[in-house]
Amino acid sequence: MRLLSVFGTRPEAVKMAPLLLALRGEPRVESLICVTAQHRELLDQVLTLFGLIPDYDLDLMEPGQALNALLARAVAGLDSIFETSAPDRILVQGDTTTALAAALAAFNRGIKVAHVEAGLRTYAADLPWPEEMNRRAIDLICDLHFAPTTEAAENLRSERIDGTVLVTGNTGIDALHHLLDRLAADPELRRSAEAALPPVDPARKLVLVTAHRRESFGAAFEAICDALAELGARADVDIVYPLHPNPALGDAARRALGRCANVHLLPPLPLPSFVRLMQRADLILTDSGGVQEEAVALGRPVLVIRDVTERAEAVGAGAARLVGRDGDRILGEMLALLADPDRGSRFARRDLLYGDGRASARIVDALLGRPVREFSERRPGSPPPDVDPRLRMS
Repeated sequence: MRLLSVFGTRPEAVKMAPLLLALRGEPRVESLICVTAQHRELLDQVLTLFGLIPDYDLDLMEPGQALNALLARAVAGLDSIFETSAPDRILVQGDTTTALAAALAAFNRGIKVAHVEAGLRTYAADLPWPEEMNRRAIDLICDLHFAPTTEAAENLRSERIDGTVLVTGNTGIDALHHLLDRLAADPELRRSAEAALPPVDPARKLVLVTAHRRESFGAAFEAICDALAELGARADVDIVYPLHPNPALGDAARRALGRCANVHLLPPLPLPSFVRLMQRADLILTDSGGVQEEAVALGRPVLVIRDVTERAEAVGAGAARLVGRDGDRILGEMLALLADPDRGSRFARRDLLYGDGRASARIVDALLGRPVREFSERRPGSPPPDVDPRLRMS
């Protein structure tokens, strides 16, 4: 079987990496990689970290590129690669423009498509934008749907989506396990990860921030920054904010927060450094889906600065809070959590909501027609499983 995996961004690469590593051990599979390289430097960091070498590299990113232009160029470029490589199936991940372009180009050539992280939904067409529409369209095309959770699988079945739906857990949790193993075993990797982090006072509360969603641009992002500036004025808090490579967001954050002494604005961090930062954080404020999952797995308190989330499992389990984009509410929720002496025990559930580290193995079994024992997440009130020691704070 010839499989071609297509991705373009760092989050896609992180979540595809453990699957691609698992495919290497399968003699019946010829596993090829195609990247569109929407964020060149960040993507290359992940490829190097996991030892992945693309067979095809479209290098599509251009400054200020509009979504329609990117989609058109991606479909055309991928169509040519599909003609040359003649895959039996392609694999796409998530909800990016690259994933949509690959699914469309494959559909028009009659090539089967499998979707990793299928079935996530907010059922609000522009939240997140354009990702919600992307993932719905991708699922209409695919014949294999690898849903990370039971809820995601139920979404697909309720929509009467064609094809096979399997609950696998999320490969992003596989990647987290992989990195925690390496950080524990490799002192040099640990030292380099630490070296990229700013010096912070261990006596202060550490707040990690990520924000990049398009729906937060403008007034909503300014409100988020206002809340961070007020929190950063406190003497007992350090805020670490690795900026997204989008220059509009970076410029806005620097204007609003650049003079705040306790706010550390950083370039995008290498993945091992970011994992170390998550492990240390007293609070994580994010609009990222992947960070929501990783924070829950690490038992870190997380506030989600979005109006809706496709990761509703964590909110329902009390492992995350949805706080919207109103600055006053965000500040109030941050202050309340940081003042809560029981916040660690409240959030340190490490519920197996999003994966157990074996999603990639399940997906490989499914691709090769082997029996699959589906992932079953643990909910509050269910018997606690053995907690993987790699997910403990170190």
